[in-house]
Amino acid sequence: MSLDPLDRLLAEADIRQLVARYAVCLDKRDLDGLVDLFVPDARVSSDATGREALRGSFAAQLATVGVTILNTGTHQIDLGDDDMATGHVYCKAEIQDGDRWIHQAIRYDDTYRRVEGHWLFVRRIHRLFYGAEVGENPLALDPANWPASHTGLGTLPWEDATWQEFTAPTDDPGRPS
Repeated sequence: MSLDPLDRLLAEADIRQLVARYAVCLDKRDLDGLVDLFVPDARVSSDATGREALRGSFAAQLATVGVTILNTGTHQIDLGDDDMATGHVYCKAEIQDGDRWIHQAIRYDDTYRRVEGHWLFVRRIHRLFYGAEVGENPLALDPANWPASHTGLGTLPWEDATWQEFTAPTDDPGRPS
């Protein structure tokens, strides 16, 4: 794609923000915000497409885990023709799995498309380097009382309204009392 340097920088910045928004929306359980990051005709399975189907898929997947913390880093972007791009994003994740605390190293293989001036995901493929249980589950710590104490359990994600809405119908085992 022969973009002028400014257009290339703007496209790459928009795509990086798309990835950052994905991580934040997922961790906050902001399902509406999450599905809005995908093209309207996103393919969810061989017989399901669209944002409503995608929302249901995310809801089902996220219902099986507790707190998640996605930290994205290395991001390589290849801009193509016709408002298309591909990329690879490295991610370190922390995931509550019942009483276990899991660390994962992930690479997302992405396809992006610009729709009405906005870059969106067409497809995200989650590729796992590893997932490993970590010794102490940090959600079992006493409250941190930040900033008085540097260690202990904080208030996120429980204070986020979208997290509260997502977990409202069920008991949240990781929620501090």
